[in-house]
Amino acid sequence: MSDPRLPFLDRRSFFRTTSAIAGAAVMPRILSIPSAHAQAGSTMVIAAPATPQSLDCNFDVSLGTFEAIGALYDGLLGFEKIPDPGVPSASREDISFHADLPGGVNMVGKLAESWELDPSGTRVVFKLREGVMSNWGNELTAEDVRWTWNRAFELGALGAFYTAVSGLKSPDDVRVEDKYVVSFNTAEPNPLLLKIQTNLYTPVYDSTKCKEVGGTDDPWARKFIENDSAGFGPYRLQQLTRGQQAVFAAREDYWGGKPAIDTVVFREVPTSAARVQLLQGGAVDIAQYLQPLEIISLQNVPNVVVETVPASFMIWIELNAKTPPFDNVDVRRAMNFAFPQQQVLDAVYQGLATPLNGCMPNIYPGFSDEFFEYSYDPAKAKELLAGAGFGDGFTTSLAYNAGDPVQEPIAIIYQTALREVGVELELKKIPAGSFYNAVTERGQPMIFYVDSPWCPDPGYSLTLYFDSASYVNYSNYENAEVDRLIAETAATADEAARLDMMKEAQGIIMSEAPWTFIAYPNYTMARKAELEGFTYYTSNNIRFQDFHRA
Repeated sequence: MSDPRLPFLDRRSFFRTTSAIAGAAVMPRILSIPSAHAQAGSTMVIAAPATPQSLDCNFDVSLGTFEAIGALYDGLLGFEKIPDPGVPSASREDISFHADLPGGVNMVGKLAESWELDPSGTRVVFKLREGVMSNWGNELTAEDVRWTWNRAFELGALGAFYTAVSGLKSPDDVRVEDKYVVSFNTAEPNPLLLKIQTNLYTPVYDSTKCKEVGGTDDPWARKFIENDSAGFGPYRLQQLTRGQQAVFAAREDYWGGKPAIDTVVFREVPTSAARVQLLQGGAVDIAQYLQPLEIISLQNVPNVVVETVPASFMIWIELNAKTPPFDNVDVRRAMNFAFPQQQVLDAVYQGLATPLNGCMPNIYPGFSDEFFEYSYDPAKAKELLAGAGFGDGFTTSLAYNAGDPVQEPIAIIYQTALREVGVELELKKIPAGSFYNAVTERGQPMIFYVDSPWCPDPGYSLTLYFDSASYVNYSNYENAEVDRLIAETAATADEAARLDMMKEAQGIIMSEAPWTFIAYPNYTMARKAELEGFTYYTSNNIRFQDFHRA
């Protein structure tokens, strides 16, 4: 698989708006670590579609990479964990809005021991844990946090999104107050000032190691971080052979205690059928990213447990608003009325997904489903097409990921349904290794996309996909009123007002249909029964440190 990184971006053109708001107070909470009651020398083997590509999360969001980030690095904060209401053996993050807590979020301390959010919502001060060591033996200080965010400013790409959505205008907004005290400062109230610190892709780097290996030629240690780690997480990288496997070793000196699993072998097994067989035969402990029918087939296999939970995953088809005929709102609406959503849910997902009836995750605060009107209605689709000047239909193409087993059958079902309304759909299979590049190039009239906004906030979610200046707005959607609502949501400390504006924005977006809305797929953990500790994260990755053997 090739390395599907985001290209370098100019920060100003990458993302126009900045964000705002939040509450106040000190919140000294500690992240709970599972007790290390595994057998000595315990090894966990994971069968995954791909090994990590670049280990630099500023440029890479590919499968495998974000699994590695969760093991090698820690951020300042995390969400408190709660039992999953539908699956007693699983836990999940508490992402509900809590009006009585700072920033409205139920958080626990990770690298931060405590924190204080100014009542104005423009400043948060973190007191770091003392004595926390990196995998290279360097102590965590406020300089590491400052350097990490300076790196994001300097290198752009994903870092530019995180600095902008946090309301940070320059590297000087992240200040070293003392050896173990660092502050984040914004010109306006910011709703994500605390919440963004829980994000998987806002880890803290060991700046001492990075400066040492980068020197003057590579001041931000890009070459080193691409292939190794310099962090304060629970594991260190022992081996990385791309295309084969990555091996992670638990750290004896991890600040939260050594993880229960000593060694994790993250093995590349490209086909889901092979991953299923390895789990059934006991050769691996976890099999990732399986087809719905394969998941169902595992439910009665001895010594195997399948946990499937509601997730932030969404799958949709980008309708390129800058490519005719999808520059016409009525054509995009017609494409949704012509999509047999329930047939896809039944035939492809086998009950392991729910209808995508909104433009953000339905498990997030602020979600509304009242604007979804696109039940399968070919007559309505024909009416809209005729009104848009396409009474005789048209021909277009749909690109899909050859590496995703559900996209081809969905595309075939859609192709058949569209013929009923006069639309001829050419299907274009794109290799998995180059598919993400095809998405970011924005050259396809229609292309699948699977994603989830990793911050459980309506402003974050809608900004990510629908702000006209957002890099991740792959449908090229643009609406001045939506941009205004997003910008105003980012500039108020009134949570009720934020939710009202985001609901209004959802209504506009749904009526203008920049996507063909498909499904909310569940997240499924298929594992050996003796392996316990699964926690669902909105980043849709697993954290090796959560697991232990019964």
